[in-house]
Amino acid sequence: MSSNTIIGREYEIRKLNELYDSKSAELVAVYGRRRVGKTYLIDEVFEDRICFRHSGMSPDEEEKTENKRKSRMKEQLEHFHRSLKEYGSKTEKAPESWREAFYMLEDLLTEKYDKSSRVLVFIDEIQWLDTPRARFMTGFEAFWNGWACHRKNVMVVVCGSSSSWILDNMINNHGGLYGRVTHEMKLLPFDLHECEKFFESRSVIMSRYDMVQAYMMIGGIPYYLKYFEKGLSLSQNIDRIFFSKSAVLKDEYSRLFTSLFTNSDIMKSIIEAISTKRRGLSRKELTNYIGITDGGDLSKQLKALINGDFITEYCSFGNDKETMYKLTDPFCNFFLEFVKKARNTGKNNWVNIEKTPQVNTWKGYAFENVCWNHLNQIKAALGISGVVTRESLWSKRGSEDTDGTQIDLIISRNDNIVNMCEIKFYSNEFEVNKEYHLILDRRKRLLQEIIPKRAAVHSTLITTFGLKKCGYFSDFVNVILMDDLFA
Repeated sequence: MSSNTIIGREYEIRKLNELYDSKSAELVAVYGRRRVGKTYLIDEVFEDRICFRHSGMSPDEEEKTENKRKSRMKEQLEHFHRSLKEYGSKTEKAPESWREAFYMLEDLLTEKYDKSSRVLVFIDEIQWLDTPRARFMTGFEAFWNGWACHRKNVMVVVCGSSSSWILDNMINNHGGLYGRVTHEMKLLPFDLHECEKFFESRSVIMSRYDMVQAYMMIGGIPYYLKYFEKGLSLSQNIDRIFFSKSAVLKDEYSRLFTSLFTNSDIMKSIIEAISTKRRGLSRKELTNYIGITDGGDLSKQLKALINGDFITEYCSFGNDKETMYKLTDPFCNFFLEFVKKARNTGKNNWVNIEKTPQVNTWKGYAFENVCWNHLNQIKAALGISGVVTRESLWSKRGSEDTDGTQIDLIISRNDNIVNMCEIKFYSNEFEVNKEYHLILDRRKRLLQEIIPKRAAVHSTLITTFGLKKCGYFSDFVNVILMDDLFA
């Protein structure tokens, strides 16, 4: 096992090995967004121990096949048959149904392995096998319930980039697989600490200030991080990855949604609508924006985007009845704000636009998303890791006699403290002048009007390089630095 080459994932590595060494049949469901490193993790942990592996063909691969008239189901079954033959099956005729395909797999494993050997089956991108009218789950349920679960030496690992498919069809299955998954594992994108370790492992030298900006643009997706080249600046790397003629991620946005969702166009329209407001949109605002009805289909679509780590659901502070949806995926945020617009304007060069006011303003918003993706580190810096909290943001619309205001992040704690967080992305220490002091004071007073009388407001600054000790610096009770996010 070469798990020493894996960055982070300590718990996942330990747990997968424990499951492998158990004396029971195991059905393990591993899921997480596309490119997050699921396949790499399984390959590295179980190197030379996989007895049969198969990966579903993506919709893109299906379209590239020679005979486009073949049904998607037939394409997938022929591909599965090829994997069977690769591992030693003598069957010459491809299966015509998934039940027959799994019978062939049972026969292969029975012939090759005795009961004293651990038999590990790995099915990757399983959601692509479940094509329309294919009855894939019927075949898989028969395989697990009728054969695999009765053999203590069998371990089946299924992986999927469509988190909603895995949750609906495997983990929360109310049919033949109800309660059958023995362990579920969601693989999350890297946090800043893991990004730093990843860059170090590849000899990419970058300051933490630039690493935060890199995270703003691509998030913690290992597949994207690997495209950063040593010897290039952050700007040069971003140009090469997104804006050059041979940019490796120029088509990733469309591929991402096509590979995950059968209704990719509507999912993109939801994402693009939510991206128009930094606070996000309510369901009512969303339906008005894209002209769809508010019903069960929208609920499923929003749930799928939440499960896929694209959007975050929260209740507007002080209004539990208003559910908001905020785009917190860095890659989508950056792509929609700059890459997609650059194609329309012809400004295909990041170096020439990165110092513009538009980009500087965007970095402020993007840093808010970095903080939303590192709430555990923020809580640790506040010394409240064990305290039950609720996170939200608050946007108060202005009236004729008052200006509107927005609080970037509010952490409501069970210990009667409310952290009113101001998030500032600066290249130097942040300074509180009189004008900002008055803004802070007003926000604090507005917040105190709607929180319980027993609670106190602690003004909290989350910034890059700290707070300059002059003027009104004592306005902030807590100061959290960029370095704290790397903890």
